[in-house]
Amino acid sequence: MVHPNEALFKGEKPFPIIPSCEHFAGSEKLIRKALELQEKLGPIFDITCDCEDGAPTGREKEHAEMIVAVLSSDANKYRMAGVRVHDYHSRYWKQDVDIVVGGIGNIVSYLTIPKPTSYAQVAEMIQYIQERCMKEGLKREIPIHVLIETHGALREVEKIASLPWVQVLDFGLMDFVSGHHGAIPSSCMRSPGQFEHELLRRAKATVVATALAYGLVPAHNVTLDLKNQYQTYSDAYRARHDFGFLRMWSIYPAQIQPIVDAMKPDFSEVQDGEAILMAAQDASWGPIQYKGELHDRATYRYYWEVVQRARLSGIKLSEEAEKRWFSA
Repeated sequence: MVHPNEALFKGEKPFPIIPSCEHFAGSEKLIRKALELQEKLGPIFDITCDCEDGAPTGREKEHAEMIVAVLSSDANKYRMAGVRVHDYHSRYWKQDVDIVVGGIGNIVSYLTIPKPTSYAQVAEMIQYIQERCMKEGLKREIPIHVLIETHGALREVEKIASLPWVQVLDFGLMDFVSGHHGAIPSSCMRSPGQFEHELLRRAKATVVATALAYGLVPAHNVTLDLKNQYQTYSDAYRARHDFGFLRMWSIYPAQIQPIVDAMKPDFSEVQDGEAILMAAQDASWGPIQYKGELHDRATYRYYWEVVQRARLSGIKLSEEAEKRWFSA
């Protein structure tokens, strides 16, 4: 039987199906703790190892080398960890790229670019990353995540989204609020203000719409309340269902599961998706009827993404679905 990826996306680039939670960790202790939690919970979230805010002043090189050493070790069981490099205005970003690409370019999940103020900055950084990959003889494209957290980046977000290798547009709330010089109050760094202030609603909607138009994943900002799991869940749920974000940052271990739970597909929709896709596959991907409704390739694409996203969220699929679509 023809696999969904072959039948539904032949000659096209499928939409990225990646975990709905991205957990930030800066120090070696926190990175190792995150990797241990990932092994315990399963591959339901990514880990972003932070060179930008995580590196102690004066030890930027050693910090990047530490990240390479940890992610090269057996502790990185699932190979689901990326690295945030320093921003364009820092003299350390090229050093970060050299160390990370040179050390773990074949296994790093992605590189995150923070605080760009223009398209040109992101383009230059991506070009440098590509050139470094060529020097290292790497055949793969390293996915690039770009933080949209300045006026300039938001203004040129469509041009940024059009750049090669870009996979995710992240919305950075705190820096964006700070950049408004008090016009947006600090209360809007939290809920409900972050979802209700018109400037923030506009910015978030723009990031999501642009990301989806260019086949990229839109990622939502953090929840500042570290230990209130209900607040994290509520923020993630609203980000997903009111604005269309498909991914969200975590900055504390207790935030991971609430984000995953809030953003995962509805189980009944997953069950319908399995049934529709199996019937479609049996019909060589021609139109079918299911529960009195017509389905064709448009709905097949939708449900294939639902099923994949569910699996990445820890939802158990049927044995038949696993056998058909995910067995080696």
